[in-house]
Amino acid sequence: MNNHLQPRRIVVGMSGGVDSSVTALLLKQQGYEVIGLFMKNWEDDDNDEYCSSRQDLLDAVSVADKIGIHIEAVNFAGEYRERVFSYFLREYQAGRTPNPDILCNSEIKFRAFLDHAIQLGADTIATGHYAQVREADGLFQLLKASDASKDQSYFLYRLNQAQLSHAIFPLGKLLKSQVRAIAEQHELHNYAKRDSTGICFIGERPFREFLNRYLPTQPGEMRTPDGKVVGQHIGLSFYTIGQRQGLGIGGAKEASGEPWFVAGKDMANNRLIVVQGHGHPALLSKRLTALDCHWISGTAPLLNHPYAAKTRYRQVDAPCQITELDNGRCTIDFIEPQWAVTPGQSVVLYDGEVCLGGAIIE
Repeated sequence: MNNHLQPRRIVVGMSGGVDSSVTALLLKQQGYEVIGLFMKNWEDDDNDEYCSSRQDLLDAVSVADKIGIHIEAVNFAGEYRERVFSYFLREYQAGRTPNPDILCNSEIKFRAFLDHAIQLGADTIATGHYAQVREADGLFQLLKASDASKDQSYFLYRLNQAQLSHAIFPLGKLLKSQVRAIAEQHELHNYAKRDSTGICFIGERPFREFLNRYLPTQPGEMRTPDGKVVGQHIGLSFYTIGQRQGLGIGGAKEASGEPWFVAGKDMANNRLIVVQGHGHPALLSKRLTALDCHWISGTAPLLNHPYAAKTRYRQVDAPCQITELDNGRCTIDFIEPQWAVTPGQSVVLYDGEVCLGGAIIE
């Protein structure tokens, strides 16, 4: 093949947001043949007030037009429902709090999307994630982004060697403020567009209302760890560990006057365990066990070696060690107690800037 005659083709996942728009622009400027791909992953209620996918598609098309690249829309709603949403519902029914964005990355953006890109004749995909990939000793490493406040390696920890070898993240070395400045300078109309928040398919809508469409409410008692009944819950699926808002335990302030927090779930008896005070011991853990370990290099990290971990996105790295590792299950001990460690969420392990992988908190 005359590779030197034709520019390498890269398919960029374009969401209509500023990050993926600038990703496409930068690659075009570097001389690649860029194709934009807009993924539609959710169809259940596209006509309602919370769904922005139609506007997002218009934004993506407008940007592609402005920078002079071809864009196509592809529908992965079937794969999404089967691989991500069904898991999401199962986890909530079991009383855990899943992170569907992590699964969406490993199953949709870097699997279904990558397969589609290869059909389009590209061997590389790019997204607007704030992260970096580096090749070292024949292995691909996932690194944190330069902009620590935007780093998204946490959401990418389930990628494997094959997926990383086909992926690039052009924003990895940029600050968010620089990305917006580049967009404005090149007259991309979405340069000031608000970052999307919330879970990919729920968007901005009230979470309980959404969940209630798919899961029944099963009211029960709210109790303190010593068994005192202080209120009623609407169903264990609708609460998460560390939650403070929406508990409705107004009159039961007790003597301390401190706010109430969800500290645990007694699934067998359909009871929500609540405590008073942000620093209550029931909210703190120095050890966790996690399942379904995934290591990016294909090799497990070292036991009893100093690493750092996040038990939720946007958390400061916490010094820790893996003390047990067996059959896809690990035990992690922290130097300092971690607040509101939540079953179903991911613990993600780092060695300096390198994301080693992680597991799902049990």
